[in-house]
Formats: sequence, structure tokens, C-alpha cells
Amino acid sequence: MIVGLGADPFGVELKEAVKAHLEAGGHLCVDLGGSSEQRRAYYEVAHELAEQLSAGAYKRGVLVCGTGMGMAIVANKHSGVYAAVCEDAATAARARSINNANVLTLGGMVTAPFKATEIVDAFLATEFKSSWDDEIQAFLDQSMVDIKGIESDQFK
Repeated sequence: MIVGLGADPFGVELKEAVKAHLEAGGHLCVDLGGSSEQRRAYYEVAHELAEQLSAGAYKRGVLVCGTGMGMAIVANKHSGVYAAVCEDAATAARARSINNANVLTLGGMVTAPFKATEIVDAFLATEFKSSWDDEIQAFLDQSMVDIKGIESDQFK
């Protein structure tokens, strides 16, 4: 899978650990930056990744800032981008299976690299609607239609 990555100065170290883990697992990473040499504001990185994901450059993204919150707020300002702050693998799996999240945000100040790799693996391995019964799957399908309607109204 092609995965977009980005970090601010507080997330660089964790982003690099996640990138190494993803590449070792056979994923292609598009690194939008954030390094010790290239300091970028969280909102710039999140905006760039969200624009590219919205345009179809990749299916999933991972953003890392101090807490994950700032990146999620900015990424969610873009149509078709559903960013979720996840601090454990169970939350990441639910963000995918229930909310169809396509951007994972992590906190470099609060998440250890070993934990981040577990979270990322769960996020990438889980498909939307997986492990739900037919009634809930129908609700989830309708929720995406309803959410797209809200987006259409808001992102004119």
C-alpha cells in the first residue's frame, strides 16, 4: 500500500520509526517531510498530506505531531479526509472499521515507537465495516452517504 507520511518537529523521531516499520513490511511511503533539518509547522504538513490524499495520491496517511490532535484538526478540514487520533491498536481498528478513517494521527510526545507500530499495523490491516453484522454494515454504509452529504454542504 502507498502511505503518505508527515511530521512536525515533535513527531519526526516517531515518524521515522513508523516509516522504517512500514517499508520493512513492504509498503511504499511518500514522506512529506519533517526532519531535523526541515522543520515544518504541523498545519502545513497536515494540509499537504490531506490535499494529496483527497486527490487520490494514496489511500492512507500517517501524521505525527506532539499529541496527534493538531494534525487531526487540520487534516479533517479537507473533504474526504477522515483523520483519527489513535493511542492504541483497538482504537485504530475501530477508527477504520466504524468511521472509515483514512488518516492516522499519532503523538510523538506520548506514543512509544513499539506502540506506534502496533497502532499503524492495526490501522492498515483493518477494512471499513470489517467484523460487523449485516445490520450494522448497512448503517455504516448509510453513514458514509450521510457524511458525504454533510461534506457537500460544507465544502462548496
